[in-house]
Order: sequence, then C-alpha cells, then structure tokens
Amino acid sequence: MKTKKVAVVGASGYSGEELVGLLLHHPHAELAAVTSRQNAGQTLAQVFPKFAGHPKSRSLRFVEPKAGVLARQADVVFLALPHGVAAEYAAPLLESGCAVIDLSADFRLKSAGIYREFYGHDHPAPDLLKKSVYGLPEIYRDEIKKSLLIASPGCYPTGILLPVIPLLRSGLINSTGIIADSLSGVSGAGRKTEADYLFVECNESARPYAVPKHRHLSEIEEQLSFAARTPVTVQFTPHLIPMSRGILTTLYLAPERRFSSAVGMNALNEKIEACYANAYGDEPFIRLLDGKNLPDTKNVAGANVLEIAWRLDPRTGRLIVMSAEDNLVKGAGGQAVQSLNILCGWPETAGLV
Repeated sequence: MKTKKVAVVGASGYSGEELVGLLLHHPHAELAAVTSRQNAGQTLAQVFPKFAGHPKSRSLRFVEPKAGVLARQADVVFLALPHGVAAEYAAPLLESGCAVIDLSADFRLKSAGIYREFYGHDHPAPDLLKKSVYGLPEIYRDEIKKSLLIASPGCYPTGILLPVIPLLRSGLINSTGIIADSLSGVSGAGRKTEADYLFVECNESARPYAVPKHRHLSEIEEQLSFAARTPVTVQFTPHLIPMSRGILTTLYLAPERRFSSAVGMNALNEKIEACYANAYGDEPFIRLLDGKNLPDTKNVAGANVLEIAWRLDPRTGRLIVMSAEDNLVKGAGGQAVQSLNILCGWPETAGLV
C-alpha cells in the first residue's frame, strides 16, 4: 500500500499533539514535517517527551510554517490552527496540489455570511467554501473520497450531529425544539494561558459558557438543516467541567406527532433502534449501547469512538439521546486521521485501533 507524506501545521496545540502521536504510528503515513513558530528548531522529543521512544522524535524538528516549503515536503497537510489563520495556508497549499485537512472552523460552513455572524470577521477565502467537504466520515464518506479540502468538524458538533442526523433523515423527530447540553473537559479550550482555564479556576468547578450562542452552533444548525431539509435552530449550552479530556452530550428531542400515544412510543423505540442500526451498525467508530448501558467518557478516552444511547420518557413525551467522545480524538485528531484514511483509500481504521 502506497505511503503518503503528511505534515501538521500548528503541531504544538492539543489537537496537533494528538495528530502527531497518531501519525507517528500510522502504518501508511510518513510524518514529514511539523510546524510551530514558538518551538521552531526543537525536536519532537524536546517538545513532547512522551514521543521520545519513537525513532523520528530526535530527528524531526519543528519548523516555521511556510506553505511553499510544506507543499514540497508533503502530499497531505493537516491544519491545526485557529480560525481565520488556517485559510491563509489552505489556499496556497491547494494551488500547489496538496490535499488539506483543516481542523479549524474556516471551511466547515457553506455560508460566508453565517461565518461572519458567528466568528466576527469576513471569511478570508470565501471562494473555497463551495469546494470544501464537511469531514464527518460516517455521513460524508463518499464526498471525502473525492475532496482535496476536508473541513474536520468541531468536537461539540460531532457529539450532537452523529446522534441526531439519522433521526432527522428518517423523520422520527421534529426539527424544532432541539435542546443540547454538553459537558467538556478543559483541553477543549486549547493550549492557552488564560485565567479561566488555570487549574485553580477549573478544579472542583463546573460552569456554563458561551451562552446562548457558542460558535459551534453555526455548523451544528447548518448540518442539521441539510439533514432535515428545512432550517433548524438548536438550543445549545456547553459546560466546562474539571477533567482533561472528554465530552458528554445530552440531547432532548421531540418525536414526530404520530408517535405521541403510548402505542406510538413503543413503536418509536423499535424504529429508533432500527434507524441507528441501519446508520451505524457497521461503523467501526460508533458504539451503540444497549440494555442499561449509558455513555461514559472514561470508556472512550484515547479512542476514536463515539458512544450513543437513548431513552424515551413517557411522562414528558421526549426522546433523550446521549453521546460520549474524546474531544481530542473523535472530536479532533482521530477523526481527521479517519478522513485521511478515506481520502487515501486505506483501511478506515488504519492507525486508529
């Protein structure tokens, strides 16, 4: 199987670090370059001692990010950069013939207007939006195979979209009244020195933030609108909790009216089970829980896996769907590598199990 050379731009962040670890041990990818302005000149082993046992860790050095140089070094370039910055590299890399897998928000949306509304500035490369593919492999696998610009989803959207999209497509739930509550570990905020994310501020504390309009709402609502074929508005509240990694999401959904009776609720439960089995029964990275089992972040830590479970509440008539993921793996680096595998025609599980 042909090897591809890959590079990681912004490799010193949490998502970049996760990507580096996965790519160092990938059976078909050769990590050819890692960039970081602040760590330029240092080896992987110096910046990330945990990789010191890998043969490349003492020879591969961080370099300044230069698109022209990267295009000569790599076939596929991962961009683990802040929004607004990634687009500056994507355009020249694509022009040079590289495939780009972007972990920022720059190419997740199709509307430059929505991008401006949620991110507070004009999109730096609006012409590329129509060329990008949303990198949710279980939903857009066929499109990813043919794309050179893959926009890897955010961590919160992954935990919301994968449980909800099949239900909307099957007409089992209403597209209105969707409520999502998510609890995230502190690594979701990125590697930065801000007071809100210091140990003393986060430890033994849980708090909501970015209420009522978190930036990830833009891609959540856009993707759910595509699935429902009608505009969808979501009530979303993220919370910061005192753990390093992991996201637990609880969704409150309204079943379609035809399922409102007691008989209808029993039928709905069977239809939900069949819906998820049809959508994800053969997916290597979706774990559908049965019996009394419920999603738990400890069961997905370090894995490119999303757990899903659901319960019908006959008292309220609501469907409760829950998911758990590792925000740095299935919610970031692992999912990006999953897209790499699809793009390159490798086994989708390569380097991820």
